[in-house]
Amino acid sequence: MLVNNNAQALSTVQQLKRPDMDPANAAASALYSGALQVAQQSVTLPAAQKELDKAGDRIDEAFAKTRVHMQAGSARSEFTDYMTKTPAERIRDQLLKERGLTLEELNAMPAEQQQAFAKEVSERFKQQQQQQVAAKTADPQAQAVKETLAAI
Repeated sequence: MLVNNNAQALSTVQQLKRPDMDPANAAASALYSGALQVAQQSVTLPAAQKELDKAGDRIDEAFAKTRVHMQAGSARSEFTDYMTKTPAERIRDQLLKERGLTLEELNAMPAEQQQAFAKEVSERFKQQQQQQVAAKTADPQAQAVKETLAAI
C-alpha cells in the first residue's frame, strides 16, 4: 500500500469530512475525496504501472510472434500431418527415425526386410495397447480422474 505523507492533501481530505454537512454535501465530499485519492495515487504509481504495462506488452508481443510463426511455418503442417496419422503409422515413423531411415528407403528394401519391419511395428503397437490397458486397470479411480480432466 502506498502512503502519501502530503500534509496538504490529508488536511483537504479531513476538511471534506465534516459532521455538520447535509447528506448530499457529505456524499459529494466523499466522491471528491475518492477522486483526490485516485489523483494522488496516479502521481505515485505511474512508474511501476508503466513497467507492468511494458512487461505485459512484451509478453503479448511474444505470444503474437509465436502464433504467427506457428500459422505460417512448417510446425503447424507437421502437427496436422502427425495428428492425421494412425497410431501404427506414428510407430512406423518413430522406428524409421530410430534407425535413420526414410520411408522411401524402407520401400526400396527387399520384401522380407519390409515384412520384418512391419512385424516390429505391429509388436510395438501391441505393447503400446497393452500398456494403455494396464494403466487403465491398475488404478480405475486415477483413470477416472484423468478422463474427467481430459474431458474438461
